[in-house]
Amino acid sequence: MNRPAAAMGLITALCVFLVSCSSGGSYGTNEDEQITDPTRVIHYVSSDLEEQQPRIISEQAREYEKQHPNIKYEFENVNTSDLVQKIQLLAASNDLPEVFSYESGRPLEQLADNGFILDIEKVFRELGLQNELNPAAVKLLKSMVRDKGLYALPLEINIEGFWYNKKLFAKYGLAVPETWDDLLRAAEVLQSHGVQPFSLAGGNKWPITRLINSYVIRVYGYDAMQRVARKELKVTDPGFVKAADTVQRMAQLGYFGRHVNTTETDEATTMFLEGKTAMYYTGSWSLRDFNSTIRNKIGTDAIGLFNIPLVKGGAGTKDDWLMNAGLTTSLSAAAYDDTMKDWLKAVFTGYGDKAMQEYGVITGFNVQNMPDDVPKLTQMTQETIDSVKNGALWFEALFDADTQTVAWNNAQLLIANKDYTGKMYMQDLQAALDKQQ
Repeated sequence: MNRPAAAMGLITALCVFLVSCSSGGSYGTNEDEQITDPTRVIHYVSSDLEEQQPRIISEQAREYEKQHPNIKYEFENVNTSDLVQKIQLLAASNDLPEVFSYESGRPLEQLADNGFILDIEKVFRELGLQNELNPAAVKLLKSMVRDKGLYALPLEINIEGFWYNKKLFAKYGLAVPETWDDLLRAAEVLQSHGVQPFSLAGGNKWPITRLINSYVIRVYGYDAMQRVARKELKVTDPGFVKAADTVQRMAQLGYFGRHVNTTETDEATTMFLEGKTAMYYTGSWSLRDFNSTIRNKIGTDAIGLFNIPLVKGGAGTKDDWLMNAGLTTSLSAAAYDDTMKDWLKAVFTGYGDKAMQEYGVITGFNVQNMPDDVPKLTQMTQETIDSVKNGALWFEALFDADTQTVAWNNAQLLIANKDYTGKMYMQDLQAALDKQQ
C-alpha cells in the first residue's frame, strides 16, 4: 500500500466519521442548542448495485426507510479491486460501515479476531431470525474462518457439480457416473464418438483446481482443505498427487479440448449449451445462462446435475457437495445498536423467499414458500442445496494470495506440460503453503 493512497483513505474515513457524527446531532453543538436532525444513516459498502444481492438488500432497506423517515439508507458502490483496501482502512480508523462486503477466508477471520464484526448466528438468534438461515450455508461460512463463528451473511450460496447433457448420455448409452473410473470411461466413449467430454475454462485457471479438489475431497473427505490448513495433511500426500495426475491425464487425452488454457468461461458455457460438450463442471451461478432461452440451445430439459463421483476406498460421500458463498457481507460490531437490530429484522425476515420469488436467486437463507413459476433447474438446485449434509471448500479457500497464485498458474502448466507431473505440482504448492502465515 503506498503512503499517499493510505493517507487519502484515512482522510476520507475521518471525513465520513465526522459527517456521520454531525448528522446525528451529538457532536459540534453547544449545550443550549436544540438537536433538530436525529437522522441515523445505515451505510452499505459493496461492489455493483446491479448484482442481485446488493439490490435485494437495497430494496428492503428503501421500504424500511419509507416507514422510518429518521433512518436514512445509503449504498456505496466500490470497485471490487479497491474494496478490500477501503475496508481495511476503515477498520484501522474504527469507522466500518454498518454493512459491508469483504473477502472471505483469512482476511475476514482477521477482522473477527480483532472484534470488528458481529457473529451473525448469535445476532440472528437474538433477533428471532435463526430459522431464516440455511444450516448448510452456515456450516460452510463457518468453515471459512476455521469454525470461529458466522461472520458473513449467506446472501449467495452456490453448489457445484457436473452438469451434463442428458440427450448425449442417452444417445451413447451412458449412465450417471458413480465413481471416477465411471466418469473416465464415459469420457472415453464420448471422445470415441467425436464428442468433447468436458467444457473447461482453463483460461480462468481456477476451474482446473476445482477438478483437482473434486478428486481430493472424495479421497480425504469434505474437510480436506481445512485439514491442510491445520497441517494435518500435506498436499504432497498420495491422494493429492493422484488428483493432480488424474486431471493431467484427462487433459492429455483431449477430454478438455485442444485449447483449454485459452478457453474462458463464456466460451466453455457456450460449448456446453450448444451441445458441443457433454459435461461441464460449474456452479449454480451458471443457472442464469442455463435458464436463458437465448443462450441455451439444448433446452433445460436436456440438462442434469450429478455430484462428484466417488473414489474407491475414499472418505468422501455423496452427501458432501462443493459449495461457495461468493463475495461475503458482514456487519460492523461498533455500529450495532437498537436501531440496527430493528433494521436487520426488517430487512432479513423472509429474505430467502423474496430472493427466490422476485429474482429466482438461490441464497443461504431458507425458502419457506417456493413459487410455482421457478425454473425447473433452479428448483432442482434449491432442493439439492437443502439436502446437503456437508459443504466442502474450494481448493484455494484458505490459501493466502501468493499461494493461490502458485496453485492457479501451475495448474495451467500441469495440464499443458506432461513433463510437469502431479508430484511436482504438489511439491511446489506445499512449498508455498509452508511460507504462508
